[in-house]
Amino acid sequence: MFVFPVLFLLGSLIPCGRGETESSRIDLVREAALKYQGELECGNWDCDCIFKQERSCCCGANDLYQLEDNSFKRMMNLWENLSELNSRVKEVTGNLKIAFKAFLNITLPTSASANKCFGPFNTNVPIPFDSVTLNDGMGYNPSLGAFTAPCAGVYAFSFTIYSSVGEDGRLYHKVQLLLNNGVIVSVWEDNREDGEDSASQLVVLQLNKGDQVYLALTTGRKLCGHLAYNSFTGYMLYPLNNA
Repeated sequence: MFVFPVLFLLGSLIPCGRGETESSRIDLVREAALKYQGELECGNWDCDCIFKQERSCCCGANDLYQLEDNSFKRMMNLWENLSELNSRVKEVTGNLKIAFKAFLNITLPTSASANKCFGPFNTNVPIPFDSVTLNDGMGYNPSLGAFTAPCAGVYAFSFTIYSSVGEDGRLYHKVQLLLNNGVIVSVWEDNREDGEDSASQLVVLQLNKGDQVYLALTTGRKLCGHLAYNSFTGYMLYPLNNA
């Protein structure tokens, strides 16, 4: 027999006068419950607590304590897993931190300042991304605009090229990402349809120690407008043979 049907039955048998308040009815039900001598089938719930202890006693205390213990155990397991993952990452990377990010913020000659353009040149020219905001491992050289791999590994590189020539201008640029003078990917614009545009590329390369990666503006092309919108970034995914 469950306690709650018994209480409802008892409550229905209690005479309720018109002037009887809600609190008095509750007191009568509680008194009847205290006199109940049968077994309270409450499972994990502490029914004895709610009927015989102070009002602040929690009937579900046992379940809450169990939930707290389970949550603590899960948090500890999560912390151990994170620590193990961190150790594995350090083993894979050799605890090396290699990453860079740079923007094009060169000071143009007086003759070119009016046009705000980098280029054109009569030969391919490495782009000197000189505003460096990150250079862990010191692999990037802003004077050359080139990244030199401090160790053999797999690296990711990305770049964004932007140019703006106004309504009456003509977009005419081509930028190549090179690995030791070999072209890997390119972005370019050669049209009369709009006055500004941008393009981005992302590549993953396997490098040997000393390999160089850089961006070059090709012959006769130019980048104009907000040159600081041009960026070059890279980072090591993992080393190879700890070289």
